[in-house]
Amino acid sequence: MNEQNKYCPETNLVWAILCTVLCCLPLGIVAIIKATSVERLWREGREYEAQKAADDAKKYSIWGAVAFAVIMILYFALLFIGVFAAAAGY
Repeated sequence: MNEQNKYCPETNLVWAILCTVLCCLPLGIVAIIKATSVERLWREGREYEAQKAADDAKKYSIWGAVAFAVIMILYFALLFIGVFAAAAGY
């Protein structure tokens, strides 16, 4: 074990929970599972797997937030188009 890997990586559990509650349930659940496994893997001496799980938790949280943003943009765009189509008499 080298000096830069002396401490357990950040679990990103807070981001995973926020993603689950506020954004995207399926990706958030995967992120929570990955985040909760980080410390266990680190204690077992599996530093590479712990870092990969932490990175995956962050990745799935970001994907969930981006998916939510894209869906909201599409929703409001279609709503906006529908309102103007109805106002124009189509």
